[in-house]
Amino acid sequence: MAEDRSEVDGTGHLWMEGKTLVELRADQERPTHMPRGPAKRTGPGFLNPAMAPARTRSVLLLADALEHHWLVKEDHDLRAMDALCATGVRVRRWRNEIPAEHQERLRITANDLDNVALEQLKHAHERYPPLISVGHAVEDDRYNRTPQGGMHNGLFIMQNDARIALMEAAYQWVDLDPFGSPVNFLDAAIQGLSRTAFLEVTATDTAALTGSSASSQHRRYGAKGIVDSYAHDDAVRVLLGLIATTAARHDRCIEPVLALFDGHHVRVSVKVRRSRDGASHVLDSMGWRVRAANGTYEFVHHPSPDEVERASGPLWIGPLWNRDIAGRMTQERAVAMCSPSESELLTLREAGLVWSEADQEYAQRELRRSVRYIAEAADLMSKEHTLYHMDDLPNMAGTGQAPKMEVLFTALDEAGFSAARVPDIDPFFVTDASFADVMATTRALVGSSGD
Repeated sequence: MAEDRSEVDGTGHLWMEGKTLVELRADQERPTHMPRGPAKRTGPGFLNPAMAPARTRSVLLLADALEHHWLVKEDHDLRAMDALCATGVRVRRWRNEIPAEHQERLRITANDLDNVALEQLKHAHERYPPLISVGHAVEDDRYNRTPQGGMHNGLFIMQNDARIALMEAAYQWVDLDPFGSPVNFLDAAIQGLSRTAFLEVTATDTAALTGSSASSQHRRYGAKGIVDSYAHDDAVRVLLGLIATTAARHDRCIEPVLALFDGHHVRVSVKVRRSRDGASHVLDSMGWRVRAANGTYEFVHHPSPDEVERASGPLWIGPLWNRDIAGRMTQERAVAMCSPSESELLTLREAGLVWSEADQEYAQRELRRSVRYIAEAADLMSKEHTLYHMDDLPNMAGTGQAPKMEVLFTALDEAGFSAARVPDIDPFFVTDASFADVMATTRALVGSSGD
C-alpha cells in the first residue's frame, strides 16, 4: 500500500500565492475567486486562502521598512519572526518576494509548535527554494540558550511555544497570527520586541471584537460593543486599544500604521517603541464611541451616565493608519512586487505549476484587491475623520436613496473637503467634512437627480 505523504511533505496540488509556490494538501480544494472567511480546516498543513491578502500586505510593509529605513538604519539587519508560522507561507513569501537588494539585511525566523506543519515548511522551502539565495548562519549569541532549530535556505526554523520563542531574543518585526484571539500572546510578543520595532497582529474572534458575543468581548478585551454599522471599526479599535494598553504596561507606546477589518478577521500593524513618557500618555488615545441621534457618532474619553447605553469601548480613538507608509501601498506596487514575471512564471511551470492565463489574471486581481482603496484613503485615515456607511445615508439625510459614491466624492471635493472609500466588505467611506456638509451634499445630489 502506497504511503500517504500529504501529511508529511505537503504533497497535493501545487498552488501559487503571490509568486511563491505552495503545496496544498490533497484533500484541500483549489482556492476559488475571492475566498472569504475561514476555509474548512482539513488537518495539519491547512492553508486558508482568505488570508492571502493579509500576507500580501505583510510583504509590502516589510519591503517598505527595508526600503525607506523607518525601522532600522540602512546598514543594519532587520530581524523578523513569524511566531505562529504554521506551514510558513508568509515567511517563504518574505524571502521570495521582497526585492533582492534587501534580502541580505533581512533575517527571518519561523516558529511553530506543530512539527507536521514545520516539516511541510522545510519540504516546500527546499523543493521550491527562493529566487535569491541568502547564506545566513544561525545567530547563536542572540538566544538565552542553544536555539532548537536550524537554517533552511535563508530561514531559521524552530519548534517552540510561541511565548517562549518570542522572549528568547529581540526582534524588530514580529507577526502574530493565531487561530482565534491573540490575547494570550500579546505580553510575550511586546516583551520580545527590540527598542524600536513593528508588530502585526491578527484576530479571528470577530464575534468577540464586534460585540456579537458580549461575554467574550468583556472577558477577553474588557470592552462593551454595539452591533451596528460601526461594529467593524469598533473591532479594529478594541484590538488596537488592547495592544496599546498592553504595550504601556511594558513602558512602550504604539503608532498604528495599518488597521483593517478584512472579511473574517481583524489585522492591525503598529510601530512599537520603548518610551515611558509615551506609555504614560496612552489614555490620551483611549476612549469610547458614542452614537448620536442623527445616526453618526463622536469619540469621548469618558461617556456620561446617559451616554453609556449608546457607547462602545473602551477602544483606541486615535489615528488608524500612517499616511506615508499606507499611501505607498498601491495596486501597482502589489502587482510589481508580488506577481511573477514571464520568465519567473515559466520557471514555476517547469517546476510543476499548472497555471493558465485565467489563473494569472485571477491572481493579479487578488493582489490588487489586497490593497484596494488603501493608498487613496491613507491621508484621511491618518488623522481625525468620520466614517459613513453608504446604506445609512438615505435615513440620515431623509432622502430615501443615496447618490453614487463617486459622485458624492466629487461633490465633496468641489466643496473643499476630502472623501475616499475604505477597505471593508461593506461600502464605507471616510471624510473630513462635517455631518452637516455631508447631509447637505447628499440632499443636493439626490434632489438634482430628479428623483
